[in-house]
Amino acid sequence: MNPDIKKYNDTQTIEDQAICNLLVNAIDTNLKNAENKIWHRHPVWFIEGNPIVGYSKLKNCVRLLFWSGQSFDEPTLKIEGSFKAAEIRYTDSSQIDMEDLKRWLQKAQAIQWDYKNIVKRKGQLERLK
Repeated sequence: MNPDIKKYNDTQTIEDQAICNLLVNAIDTNLKNAENKIWHRHPVWFIEGNPIVGYSKLKNCVRLLFWSGQSFDEPTLKIEGSFKAAEIRYTDSSQIDMEDLKRWLQKAQAIQWDYKNIVKRKGQLERLK
């Protein structure tokens, strides 16, 4: 595990640590070629510089965010923001469905919008895959 992500997880409550550790292990296992780092103070995974998935501690939950998640056709993931992102929120580690998570991570690799160049394109997203 990336030491900075471990440090992030270690600062959470015991239950939120359990959620974060399950997420990081599943993401690392399923996105073997992705880079990961703390980005905007949260763990994020990138493929070729493009953000794919990340999680963050919110006031009452841990949010798992897929930057291109609205294109996954997954009703469990909820729309987040004005671009293509979708999220799911967890308050307990028992809520994480590992089969769903694995499928979403596969889709995250296969379905990507170009967030890396969004500023250069003046807020316009283009589909990469």
